[in-house]
Amino acid sequence: MRGDSGFCRRRLLLWCERSGVNYLVGLARNARLQGRVELAEAALADAYKTHKTKQRLIDEFNYAAKSWPHERRVITRLEHGEQGNNTRFVVTNLTGRAQQLYEQLYCQRGEAENRIKEAQLDLFGTRASCSRFIANQFRLLLAALAYTLMHRLRALALQATALERASAATIRVRLLKIGAAILRNTRRGRVMLATHHPLRELFPDVAAKLAKLGAGP
Repeated sequence: MRGDSGFCRRRLLLWCERSGVNYLVGLARNARLQGRVELAEAALADAYKTHKTKQRLIDEFNYAAKSWPHERRVITRLEHGEQGNNTRFVVTNLTGRAQQLYEQLYCQRGEAENRIKEAQLDLFGTRASCSRFIANQFRLLLAALAYTLMHRLRALALQATALERASAATIRVRLLKIGAAILRNTRRGRVMLATHHPLRELFPDVAAKLAKLGAGP
C-alpha cells in the first residue's frame, strides 16, 4: 500500500501489519520528527551556502507516535535550496535501502496522481452537472473509456514517435483535434491535412498502424 500522509492512520497501519500487507505512506511533520532532523537540516543549509547548489539527503530512523504500539521505520528525505528546507517523512514496514524505497517506490505514487488528473482535466472526468447520479456516473464512465483509448493509442501506435510520452491533452490537440478536409466516395474516404500541419507525416503512420491492428492476422 502506497499513499500520502492522509493514509497514515493507526488502525490502517495495524491492519496492514496483521494482514501481512507492506505499506509505504507519508508521515506528517511534528515537533518530535523535526527534532530528529534539525541537525541534518542545519548541515544541508551550511552546504548550500558554500556550494550554491541544492543539497539532498535521504536517511532513516526508528520512531513511535504516542498512539502507536511500537516503533516503526521512518525514512526522511531532506532538501535545502533557494526556497529553504524541504523535508518529507514516510513510514514503512518494507526492508531495503532507504533511498531506493523513497525514490523508486514512494515517489512513483505521483505518477498515478498524474493519470487521475489526466482523466479529470484532459478528458472531462469532472463534468458531473447532471441532476441524476446515474447520469453523472455514465459521464465518468465515458471519461474512463476515453482514457483507456488514449492509453492504447500511445501503446499501439505512438511508440518511438514525438508523442510517445505525450499527455492526453497534447495528443488531442496536436494529433486528433485538427482541421482536415474529408473526401468520401463509395469505395474509400480520404483525409487531406494542411500542407504545413506539423504532424502530417505522423498522422498517416499512426492511422496505418491502427488499421493493421484492426485488420487482424
